[in-house]
Amino acid sequence: MLQGQSQKRMRKRYITGFDGMRTLGVIGVIFYHLNPGVFKGGMLGVPIFLVLSGYLITDHLIIDVKRTGHFDFKNFWIRRLKRLYPTLITMLLGTSAYIVLFQRSLLYNLHKIVFTNIAYVYNWWQIANGQSYFERFASNESPFTHLWTLSIEGQFYLVWPLLFMLLLHFKQKRRTIFGITMFLGLFSAVLMGVLFTPGADPSRIYYGTDTRMFSLLFGCALALIWPSNRLKARVATSDRIVLDIIGAAAFFGMIVMMLTSDAQSSFLYRGGMVLFSLLTVVLTAIVAHPGADWDQLLSNGVFSWFGSRSYGIYLYQFPVMIFFETHFTDIADHRLLYPVIEIALILLISELSYRFVEKATGRFDYRQTGKWLRSLFNRQGSPKLWRQRLVTLILVLILGTGATGVVQAFGVHTNAADHSEVADTIKANKKKTAAQNKSLLAKIRASKESSKKAKSESIKAESDKSLSKSISESQRISSSSQAAEIVKDPANTDLIQKGLTASELAFARSLQITAIGDSVMLGSAQNYKRIFPNMYMDADVSRQAYQLPGIIDSIVSKGAMSDVVLVGMGTNGSFTDPQFANIMSKLGQRKVYWINAYVPTRPWQNTVNTALNEATKKYPNLRIIDWYDTAKQHPGWFSGDHVHPNPKGSPYYTAFIAKSLLSELQKEPK
Repeated sequence: MLQGQSQKRMRKRYITGFDGMRTLGVIGVIFYHLNPGVFKGGMLGVPIFLVLSGYLITDHLIIDVKRTGHFDFKNFWIRRLKRLYPTLITMLLGTSAYIVLFQRSLLYNLHKIVFTNIAYVYNWWQIANGQSYFERFASNESPFTHLWTLSIEGQFYLVWPLLFMLLLHFKQKRRTIFGITMFLGLFSAVLMGVLFTPGADPSRIYYGTDTRMFSLLFGCALALIWPSNRLKARVATSDRIVLDIIGAAAFFGMIVMMLTSDAQSSFLYRGGMVLFSLLTVVLTAIVAHPGADWDQLLSNGVFSWFGSRSYGIYLYQFPVMIFFETHFTDIADHRLLYPVIEIALILLISELSYRFVEKATGRFDYRQTGKWLRSLFNRQGSPKLWRQRLVTLILVLILGTGATGVVQAFGVHTNAADHSEVADTIKANKKKTAAQNKSLLAKIRASKESSKKAKSESIKAESDKSLSKSISESQRISSSSQAAEIVKDPANTDLIQKGLTASELAFARSLQITAIGDSVMLGSAQNYKRIFPNMYMDADVSRQAYQLPGIIDSIVSKGAMSDVVLVGMGTNGSFTDPQFANIMSKLGQRKVYWINAYVPTRPWQNTVNTALNEATKKYPNLRIIDWYDTAKQHPGWFSGDHVHPNPKGSPYYTAFIAKSLLSELQKEPK
């Protein structure tokens, strides 16, 4: 009798409330990918999955060892492969099929992406190849970016059972294993904080197994002290209330962090993500406890549906978004409709995958493969068998096409996105701009040296023509004789035809100005330099506003920050009020001209522009150049990505920006 009770206690218990937690996690991740500007902390859905994986795997390990005295590694890994591989391979090859048929520009490295995902080392391939998780705008954004977390879990499934059983082999007590597990988790958390560099892209620590394993290990540690089969269903009413209050605090703490956390903030990587993982651990403990009410609160038909399909939903969400947004480029004008359509497509494909791949392969006895294949070719068969034949045929066609794409990728040696007209122009401009900046800085230093040697204030004032020259001096230099020369010069005809006056062009020739921007500005750098020969430009690809404070500090340290600053940011993502306040604080009382965003293919376009307009009420030295309103009327000015001006549109873009800036500056009193 006692033995029977012991066996009953060691029986694995399916905790339905975990489906609710999975639902929260997958919804957070999807919303973040749909609009990272609004759902800033949605990526924290990933630690939910990691904590649950750590807890459930370790809990099952403990139960199996208690019940049988050993752990069957072979059976464990086979179960994992049957559970995960068919859906993963179907997604990889299905996405590859779409690429080979409709988006061949993504063939570059496709074979490496597929094989590293199958080997569960994709996250390290991303790190080795400088892949960014936070570049929210790219002409050929990868539909596989999100798969890094599956590689970390795959590595965990391989290593953790071996480590756990090794510790048991050396007769380590459970509390000792708990201490070792927590030590490794805290080491990972500290490593994340140490490797994080404010202002730099945090993708290395975001992808790294070493810097993300704390979420898994905290879940493992919980299972060691809170095994599901040892928790009592009958507890005192006061204890139940305490458990429910603790669960509520953890749940609402998680919600707040998912709504407010910034994906690039120092807080997140220096304790915030650890705090969220610990809150998830607490909620996991309360949901797992049968004496609390949170298991029931997070158990219903909707959560059960999402929870059982969360794996497929996570897999298919990013490919659907990338491919949909490639063909529907007016995302900013349909910020509600398009996300609803995308979510519907994700859920539909996930449901089909769950029914015809995940469930079918999970129950399939692979020893009967030959018999099953022979049955497919029988002339007769039931309606169910005919459905199987149809589904099998469709899957074979899709997977075969995808495999063809993977094979073709072996012969693709250059990235089409890196050699497009826009990409080539940006690369060429980056080299030219670097050389021009170097020459300009040399003139600044020479001017400062000349100032030090000057013997009188008058000579010093004449020689000190650095980038900090005042606007009034520039206006004084802009004389009527210079304007006359500009009108006579045929090289300026097109600029005058685009709206710039001779007086403005003369003003621009002598104006010292600093420009900071992203790839849109960099793509038109030489047209900017044509109008503003004394412009110091610091622009680069995939820049976001959170990087600006560090960039400003760097420019100031070089002595290249002028009294007039042109900023072109917002293409790659939105910004928070504190981030913007920090930027304006760094710029001080300088006159700041900020180009608003024209990025119709991303949902944050209107968010950025609204925030910029609101900011002008707080900062008197801030002016917004309304490029968006002009750009939307001229679709022919843009390349295929609908964001970067093409060779025809670039001169119009720079002329418009220059006209807006110069006309404002010339209104200033001399």
